[in-house]
Amino acid sequence: MRVDQIIYNAGQLVTCASQAGPKKVLKKGPKKGVEMGESGIVENGAVAIKDGLIVAAGPSQDVMRDHEAGNTIDAKGNVVMPGFVECHTHLVYGGHRLNEFELRIRGASYLEIMEAGGGIVSTMRHTREASVAELMAGAGKRLGQMLALGVTTCEVKTGYGLDTETELKMLHVIEELDRTHPVNVIPTFLAAHAFPPEYKEKPDDYVSLVCKEMIPLAAKWYAASHFAEKGTPFFIDVFCEKNAFTLEQSERVLEAGKSYGMKIKAHVDEFTNLGGARFAIENAATSIDHLDAISDEEIALLASSETIGVVTPTVNFNLGNTEFADARKMIDAGCAIALSTDFNPGSAPCPSLPGAMAIACRYQKLSPAEALNAATINAAFAVGLGNKIGSIEAGKQADLLILDISDYRQLAYEFGGNPIDQVIKTGQSVYQASV
Repeated sequence: MRVDQIIYNAGQLVTCASQAGPKKVLKKGPKKGVEMGESGIVENGAVAIKDGLIVAAGPSQDVMRDHEAGNTIDAKGNVVMPGFVECHTHLVYGGHRLNEFELRIRGASYLEIMEAGGGIVSTMRHTREASVAELMAGAGKRLGQMLALGVTTCEVKTGYGLDTETELKMLHVIEELDRTHPVNVIPTFLAAHAFPPEYKEKPDDYVSLVCKEMIPLAAKWYAASHFAEKGTPFFIDVFCEKNAFTLEQSERVLEAGKSYGMKIKAHVDEFTNLGGARFAIENAATSIDHLDAISDEEIALLASSETIGVVTPTVNFNLGNTEFADARKMIDAGCAIALSTDFNPGSAPCPSLPGAMAIACRYQKLSPAEALNAATINAAFAVGLGNKIGSIEAGKQADLLILDISDYRQLAYEFGGNPIDQVIKTGQSVYQASV
């Protein structure tokens, strides 16, 4: 069979594909429990690519025997793996929060900074003032950093406008990022991120504004966007937390988004458990994120559901915490867990999924294979695209990484560097470290 490209001589072709049953039939769905420890390695492997899709993956001798290509890439015995899927970010914002970094060093907590008018509201002010061009320049630079660190698909949230005009401005920036950047972008509407100062004394009125004005306009934007044309999912999200949105307010927001066809995500249990995880799971949420304070009952509910649990250890690390979401318990209970940097200007200014993997292995006791699956195939399901990306399987997008390492475990074993040598997006090289 004639194909466009073959990548061969991968010392480890790490497929992240699930296999089940005595005949090793490919399993469609996120990895749960013990499956998360299976990395799907093919030694001396190869991948054949045609029209931006993977058409075959397996031992080099088999792929090279059955396919011929005008273009070949010798992986030189290094690791070839799926592109990272970043399933929770806040990349679009104005300004910075460097002063808060110093306040935290001196002992101020995240919630104390929020109560004093800092945090999300501080970034809100800068984001409202920023032009579309300024927001594009900043977000594009951050997305470029993530591409160089192996991200090929990235979810991006609104949530720093907190008024109708700026939230819609952020959606337009997110769409333009997807049009102009090699990384595919997934849009999430998070107007219910915090209460703006003008609604501090009337929070329910802001919830009504989000539900009755912002969400309908966001849905209208999506219907006219190229995301709808491509079939890219559109998510509604809410920050259900003490000093943010109550459970009742969060339910209103998620139900409103769901009524307009948006898929559900939810920030829950980051600091306190308000019951948001249960509500989100029972309403078929695609993912619930943070989970530091999730209960055992909710873990069991998550394990029995199709919802992905997303952990963000970079937040805990950045805030100087010694307690992390108990991802080990969740995996052992049979949950599908994904991993994210939660890239944002306040609680997690980190673009590196390999860095997040390193932290998760050390502090949450994930194995390197579990961390890798959490940042690829399970993260793909956390953005509703697990059938298209996140693993090396025939029929999926050819989003691949060639790493300058011979064993994938080095991704988590080493930290502070960048082992990515080449990023291939839908069969095209979009980043090369040596160039």
